[in-house]
Amino acid sequence: MNRILKTTVLAAAVMSVAGVAQAREQINIVGSSTVYPFSSFVAEEFGATTNYPTPVIESTGSGGGMRLFCNGVGEGTPDVTNSSRRMKVSEFERCKENGVTDITEVYIGSDGIAFAQSNENEPMPVTREQIFLAAAQLVPVDGELVENPYTNWNEIDPSFPDRDIVIVGPPTTSGTRDSFDELVMEAASESFPEYGEEYSDLRTDGGWIDGGENDNLIVQRLTQDTTAFGVFGYSFLEENDHVLIGSSIDGVEPTPETIAKDEYPVARTMFFYIKNQHADDVPVMYDYAEMFASDLMIGQDGLLKDIGLIVPTADAVDRVQQDLEERKQLTLEMLK
Repeated sequence: MNRILKTTVLAAAVMSVAGVAQAREQINIVGSSTVYPFSSFVAEEFGATTNYPTPVIESTGSGGGMRLFCNGVGEGTPDVTNSSRRMKVSEFERCKENGVTDITEVYIGSDGIAFAQSNENEPMPVTREQIFLAAAQLVPVDGELVENPYTNWNEIDPSFPDRDIVIVGPPTTSGTRDSFDELVMEAASESFPEYGEEYSDLRTDGGWIDGGENDNLIVQRLTQDTTAFGVFGYSFLEENDHVLIGSSIDGVEPTPETIAKDEYPVARTMFFYIKNQHADDVPVMYDYAEMFASDLMIGQDGLLKDIGLIVPTADAVDRVQQDLEERKQLTLEMLK
């Protein structure tokens, strides 16, 4: 081998080793506080059963996670984002504008939004219209839209207790808030002709309180203020059923069965999204994703079912696993 060829081979070897050295082994994940417990469970299992470090997960809310995920490609941007709703068309377009053009969507199961309170109280069944009247900024009174005058639940329905209206829920960056706005506020507003279009503005006089991205903080608030109601993912209700009770909504109790069958009116689907353009720099993210989408985690007897995930059907799990294996690319048409 001549000197030039030797030099070329040596340089290639050095570059190859450098490339391996630069590959990052710790995955950066952001996104939904509702998906966070499931993602954390998988991350801990991943760190314990592989030779890779436990992924770093930040609970930023679905909307906050999408913003970070779509900021661009490369160092300083997340590899994966969790979401308690599907990616919006506007988010997909922002991703594309910033060079994030190869994304795989992974459906992991379902969850419901609980309307819950301390179990020191009697159960209080509600309708979406009643929640709307308690939470909306403007409400119809005598055919006119006025600033919400209701301060007590029994002003909305005489059968309700004599109790101040205080609802603690997620902020605007949360996927749970997006789902609450759509499935409760907008859906209920259609029952009132005064609006003329979907309405979801929440009151700012203390009747509605943003409780932060961490649903556990809302749970803690309800144990301290037993007059308040909270809005958060069903899994947190199940995890804290020794101190909380959930209200039936439109006559349907929040249970894994009613959520899975789409009978519970405030149910939604959950996902995580993979930035395929990080494949060379963070190849380990696929090992994590495959563990998350495995039968062990989201199958019919999967471990995540034990901590509140409403798992997909067997056929849906098969499709998810196939899409992940093929690195199926998310398209705008899929989101419409």
